[in-house]
Formats: sequence, C-alpha cells, structure tokens
Amino acid sequence: NGADVNAEDYRYGNALQAASLESDLEVVQLLLDKGADVNAQGGEHGNALQAASFNGNLEVVQLLLDKGADVNAQGGEYGNALQGASSRGHLEIVQLLLDNGADANPEDGKYGNALQAASFNGNLEVVQLLLDKGADVNSQGGEHGNALQAASSEDNRDVV
Repeated sequence: NGADVNAEDYRYGNALQAASLESDLEVVQLLLDKGADVNAQGGEHGNALQAASFNGNLEVVQLLLDKGADVNAQGGEYGNALQGASSRGHLEIVQLLLDNGADANPEDGKYGNALQAASFNGNLEVVQLLLDKGADVNSQGGEHGNALQAASSEDNRDVV
C-alpha cells in the first residue's frame, strides 16, 4: 500500500531491524522481498544483522547473511553483530559470523569488542572460540578497558 519499508525511527531503526530483533523469519523475508535494505543503519542495534545476532535467531542471521548483510558493519549499542552475539553467549551465531568473515577484533560499542562482551558476561565457550580465532586479549576499549578487567568486574573466575 505504498508504505516505505526502509522508514526509520530511533529505537528499532527500521521494520527489518525490528522483525530481526523479534526473530520473525516470515516478516524478515517479506520485508526483504519488498526491498528492505539489509544493511540499513540506525536504532539501538545498529542494523538488522546485529539485532538478530543479539537475540540469537540462527535462521534470521543466516537469511540476512545470504541476502548480503555486512558481517562487519559497525554501529548501535553493541558495536557490531559479533559483539552482540558474544555478549549473549550465542555460540552458534558467533561461529557463523566468524565463518562469514567477521573480524574478531573491531572496537566499538558498549563493551569495546566481542571478547570483552563475552568475558564480562561469563560466556566461556564464546571467549575460547574468539581467542582461537585471533581475538586480541590485550585490546583496550569499552566500559571495562580490556577482557580481563571485564571478566574480573563480574567475578567471572572461569573466564579469568
């Protein structure tokens, strides 16, 4: 009916980002079919891929990647999709993002980088995967300075 599928607002960025955050695969597919920009930036989660990664829906993440989502796009509260998934401990999504070319070391967002996000939240398996993929344990930034400080601030002894 003439609705702009790429119209933006502050919180959700756009309809595609909102549907991705809510893990609504059918609506995500419909919006993409109607011309939604898979890489549109804005909102709390920066873009649709970051929203889906944060929320942990593997099918939506895979669909967005298949449709050309930029795996290293920066923006939003968590900086990028890898940091969003790492903060929530979504191991399969972290692996999928890395397999699709996600950089393990970009710095941006609330935690500084994915390793700090996983360390702060005590996600040991994600921490190990990121280290195996070359994440810099001494990287500085974010609210906690580095991964060790992030883990220590929450008494995540297994990560330390």
